[in-house]
Amino acid sequence: MSRIAIRRLNSRQSDFNLQLDQLLAWESVSDTRVNAVVDEVIAEVKARGDEALIEYTNRFDRMSVDSMQALEMGAERLQQSLASLPDAQRQALEKAADRIRVYHERQKGESWTYTEADGTLLGQQVTPMDRVGIYVPGGKAAYPSSVLMNALPAKVAGVKEIIMVVPTPDGVVNELVLAAAALAGVDRVFTIGGAQAVAALAYGTQTVPRVDKIVGPGNIYVATAKRAVFGAVGIDMIAGPSEILVICDGQTDPDWIAMDLFSQAEHDEDAQSILICPDAAFIDRVEESIQRLLPTMERAEIIAVSIQNRAALIEVADLHEAAELSNRIAPEHLELSVADPQALLPEIRHAGAIFMGRYTAESLGDYCAGPNHVLPTSGTARFSSPLGVYDFQKRSSLIMFSAQGASEMGKVASVLARGESLTAHARSAEYRILD
Repeated sequence: MSRIAIRRLNSRQSDFNLQLDQLLAWESVSDTRVNAVVDEVIAEVKARGDEALIEYTNRFDRMSVDSMQALEMGAERLQQSLASLPDAQRQALEKAADRIRVYHERQKGESWTYTEADGTLLGQQVTPMDRVGIYVPGGKAAYPSSVLMNALPAKVAGVKEIIMVVPTPDGVVNELVLAAAALAGVDRVFTIGGAQAVAALAYGTQTVPRVDKIVGPGNIYVATAKRAVFGAVGIDMIAGPSEILVICDGQTDPDWIAMDLFSQAEHDEDAQSILICPDAAFIDRVEESIQRLLPTMERAEIIAVSIQNRAALIEVADLHEAAELSNRIAPEHLELSVADPQALLPEIRHAGAIFMGRYTAESLGDYCAGPNHVLPTSGTARFSSPLGVYDFQKRSSLIMFSAQGASEMGKVASVLARGESLTAHARSAEYRILD
C-alpha cells in the first residue's frame, strides 16, 4: 500500500481556526436526494404498512420474501443462536452484558415527593416507557455490542417491550447479534432496516407495533428517517460518523496511539480520528506508526480513506491548550493518554465519553467497560449525553394542594394570571381561595 497523506495542523498557524472548522464540518442529514427517498419510503410505509415493508426489504436488501412472517425472528430462534455460540464468544458476551447492566443500574431514577407545612404534596413520578424500538446496523458490519448497549438500559429502566430491527442484506444473519438480543431480553426481532424500518417503528404496521422511542445508530437514510419521524415518536439522537480525539503528552507508545486512531477510522470512510499533542517529534513518530501499521489492517482501504479525508495530527503549545481545543471539538470519544489524566479532567467540559490513562483504549468502552457506547457526535456533546436508563424513563410532576395551600397559592396565581389577561386561569384559582 502506498504512503497516505495525513493532515498536519499547528495551533500557531494564522489560518488554524479556518482549517479546523473545515476539518470538523459535517452535516449528515442534509442531502436532498436522500431526503426525497426517505420521505417517499415513510409515506409508503404509513399508507401500505406490511406490503411496503416487504417490497422495500426485497429491493434494498436483495431479499425475496412474500410475508412478514419471514421477516420476524421468534424467541426460540434467538435462544438457539445464544445456545449455539462457541464458549469463548458466549462468555465474552455474557461478561459484557453483566458489566453494562451493573453500570446502568446506578442510573435508574426514582420517584420522590415532599410535603410542605400546610400539607401540600409536591414531587416527581418516574415511569418507564411502554415500548421502544432499537435499530441495529447490519450493513458494512454487524454490531452485537449495539444490541446490548441499546436494549439493556431499556430493560433496567423497566420498559415493557423492546422491538429490535436489524437488516440482513442478502439474507445473511449474524448469529452473535441474535444471541445478544436473547441475552439482553429483546422481545421481538424483525429483519428489516433502513428508512422503512424506522417508519414501521414510528407509525406501526399490521405486524410491527408502534413504539414510543427509537434508539440506535444507522446510515444516512436511517439518520434522516429518525429526524423525519421525530415528534410522532421520540429518538435518541441524530448520529454522525464515529470519531475519536486523543490528547497525548508524547509519552505513550506511538503504535498504541496509531491503533487507537484506526479503531474509529475502520468504522467507515467518514469517521474522524484526531491526535492533539504538544510534542512535534512524537507526532512524527505516530505518523510513522500509521504508515507502517496501515497495510496490516483488514479494513485498510476504509481506514486509509478516513485518515486521508478527515483525520488530523495537531500540534499545540501545551496540555492546557489541548484541553481547550478538545472542548471546542466536543468529541464523541476522548482519550486522555497522559501521565495524570485526573489532573487534566477538570479542564474537560465537552465529551461523550472520556477514557483516562495510557491503558484505557477506547475500544474497551465499545464492548465491555460498562458505560454506554451510544454517544453524541459532531460536536453535540456540548449539549447531549450518552444513551442511558434516563432515556427510557419519563418524569411526571406531582402536585397535590391542601385546602390551605390552594387558598394561599390561589392568591399568587390570581395576580399573575390577571397580569397576563388570562381571566379563566385567575378565576379557576380564585374559586379555591378560602374566605
